[in-house]
Amino acid sequence: MVEQAVRPIVEAIVANAPSGWTDAVLHSKAGPGGTSVTGGYTPRRGRWNDGVPNPYVELMALALTLREDRGWESVSLEIRCRPSGEYRLVAFHDAVTRVTGTGGGFQVVLDPDYQLPQPGLHQEPCTAAPAGDSELAVTRFRAYLERRATILGQPDELPPPATAAAIDAAERRLGRRLPADLRALYAIADGDGLGYETRGLFRGNTWLSLESLVAERTEWASERPWFGWDLEWDSVVFDTTPANTVRRCGGHRGWVRFATSEDGNYLAVDTDPAQDGRPGQIIRTGRDYHDGPSYVAESVTSLLGHYLELLDQGAYEIRGEYISLLEPARAHAPQQIIGDIPDEVPSTIQAIHINDATALVDLAPLTAAPNLRRLHLNRSTTADLTPVRELPVESLRITLDDGNLTALAGHRHLASLDLTTTAPTDLAPLRTVPHLHGLDLSGADVPDPTVLAELTGLRYLSLTGGQWTTLLNEGTVPSTVTAARLADEDSSLDDALAWAARLGLNTENALRVTGTLKQP
Repeated sequence: MVEQAVRPIVEAIVANAPSGWTDAVLHSKAGPGGTSVTGGYTPRRGRWNDGVPNPYVELMALALTLREDRGWESVSLEIRCRPSGEYRLVAFHDAVTRVTGTGGGFQVVLDPDYQLPQPGLHQEPCTAAPAGDSELAVTRFRAYLERRATILGQPDELPPPATAAAIDAAERRLGRRLPADLRALYAIADGDGLGYETRGLFRGNTWLSLESLVAERTEWASERPWFGWDLEWDSVVFDTTPANTVRRCGGHRGWVRFATSEDGNYLAVDTDPAQDGRPGQIIRTGRDYHDGPSYVAESVTSLLGHYLELLDQGAYEIRGEYISLLEPARAHAPQQIIGDIPDEVPSTIQAIHINDATALVDLAPLTAAPNLRRLHLNRSTTADLTPVRELPVESLRITLDDGNLTALAGHRHLASLDLTTTAPTDLAPLRTVPHLHGLDLSGADVPDPTVLAELTGLRYLSLTGGQWTTLLNEGTVPSTVTAARLADEDSSLDDALAWAARLGLNTENALRVTGTLKQP
């Protein structure tokens, strides 16, 4: 069965091959969430994944075959083939996956139940009262529906109200009460969908029924923890979310998604905001918000008031039977800086990404940014980390000219460090960084990586194959590591499985199949 399922994929690889090719490799992760594909042909013709097919149907069929054969819910695949028709499949469950983006390599999850600490969990909770008002929310919602009906020439057809018993039952399943203003809206209509038709009342976002709201919360809570750090940011970002308003997390039990844009992003009510927030405030979360949510409004009540203002201003477009609300353009600080950090840095800035500086980057201007949480220097080098010492930076990516990490000793906030060096570096100062959980040294010259064994809080570690060999041979891999990366771009899945086995993962059940396509 497996042989029959893999052959159409090999045929697609061969059929799409450029003239003169000698080898091809396709890496894929396939399962209930779909497929992802990377790989390419040798000799390369530009970018590594140019021309690599993604035979979605065939990959999903192979994943289903492996699920039935091995019990793997999701599967990591590697298929290598030659013009002669010879091919080799290596497959394993998704504890070992190909890393896409900068650096490549493979990642292994050793403890799928462990969740990386999120800084937002340690922020002080808010003490303010909710800003929402249930009576005002109902008044505004009815006025909003009336204005829409006038504009469209007909009222929106909505589901019947949710009963008080249904709302109570949903809250019990959620384990928390809904904000009073949102609760009051469900007493008017149970979402805005009838069958497959939705009205997109929340500025194009579908308002979820109570059943869908609870189901979304259950599905979100069951997702596997995410074990990476985003290495793909390529600009300076001036975060517009007010500092200390929303918890800095990728996800939180206090966020209840109540509307969806149908693209993996959601509106949510925040029932457990940070110190300067308000219970029931509205945030955006989901696919595009791994680094934390975006603040939208202080309540459902105020959001409805904003929608009424947009209608009063004529800030909308009619598209068939739908109204598209138009937000006015906002003034933004520069979204990208190439070169040096500006002399004047906004005091409210929370994240900086700078790239392609031609000279050493002076970090001194950053002392004017007391809320700076993320500092990423991409293809840029600095020689002095002293300005970072007193800043609450949690995620740091740097190329360090002299390799001197002394300024980071005892840093109270640093949780993730991606380090590249142009000179040998001593890791000893990292022993005193209490919250360092993630470390990428694949670009660093580390004469003595065995110091890592003393970093007892380390949970994620990324190294080259040579660095891993040193640690494994010395028996000094930190015992606390729950996820790791083999950062060799040209490594194979076989290489990754051998490495993962040395880290303690049972890989005996890996599947290997070889064969040859019949030549026409």
